[in-house]
Amino acid sequence: MAHAVLTSNQVQYNTNTVLAAMVQLHVKRGEESQFLLSSTVDVPIEKLLQQVTEIYNGRLKVDRICSEIPELADHGITLPPNMQGLTEDQISELNLRDEWEEKCIPSGGAEFKKDEIGRRNGHAPSDKMKDVLKRTVEEAKALVSKKQVQANVCVTMDMVKEALDQLRGAVMIVYPMGLPPHDPIRMELENREDLAGTQASLQVIPEEEAQLWWASKEMQRGKKLQDYVGKNEKTKIVVKLQKRGQGAPGREPLVSEEEQKQMMLHYYRRQEELKKLDEADDDSYLQSEWSDRQALKRQFQGLTNIKWGPR
Repeated sequence: MAHAVLTSNQVQYNTNTVLAAMVQLHVKRGEESQFLLSSTVDVPIEKLLQQVTEIYNGRLKVDRICSEIPELADHGITLPPNMQGLTEDQISELNLRDEWEEKCIPSGGAEFKKDEIGRRNGHAPSDKMKDVLKRTVEEAKALVSKKQVQANVCVTMDMVKEALDQLRGAVMIVYPMGLPPHDPIRMELENREDLAGTQASLQVIPEEEAQLWWASKEMQRGKKLQDYVGKNEKTKIVVKLQKRGQGAPGREPLVSEEEQKQMMLHYYRRQEELKKLDEADDDSYLQSEWSDRQALKRQFQGLTNIKWGPR
């Protein structure tokens, strides 16, 4: 029996076709873009909320780990909680000892660099190992970056997990024996983080407290996406993620930030030309393109540089 063989170009084409046929949600928190998400019109709102909050909170976890790893690279592992913030004299007076210092030694040896705030033990990895950590941080951040919105790349939970795996792998390369159980990086990677009383805890949105808003309406659990946007699978919408009790988010501006910049630039140029013409007392400006009040409108509609007749 004959089997059809697809070329790589055909596979790419088919993949793009599938993606193009899905609803694209531009997820925002307040006025700030977070990520793009592909879905279908028949997805239940409960499932959509689960997907959105998993990716949103997962990206926050990646950011928290990425903010801790440079400290790990510069000053080594964290001290036990009862030793953090104490001076050497206080540690000696209280007869405290870090039992993890000898267990958690970085590959290639350590270089001492004192942590002035007394949070880490100061036994930092070598420059080569620092590069491994810092390079991985940049790669992980780029994978789930907000810039993916501008690149029109949809973020998935698999991408979030890949970023976490990259960070986990880099830490294992530099610290083969692992990190102390109280180190925030290890706690994050093992999902044991304690964010109580921190600013980070205010950013996390539990799934049961999450709300999605579109066109000033809350998307209610028990309904499907098509109940709000119809059955067109090629729909693109902006949804806003809120925490229950925060009320309705602000409306989307009628003019985008980029369009507003273009308008301001247009009017600024017009004012500058008017100033020059006032000084010259010349009426020739009436024939200038910038003096046409409809020019900006035509520019946004793509009606500039249109020529009639045969070429």
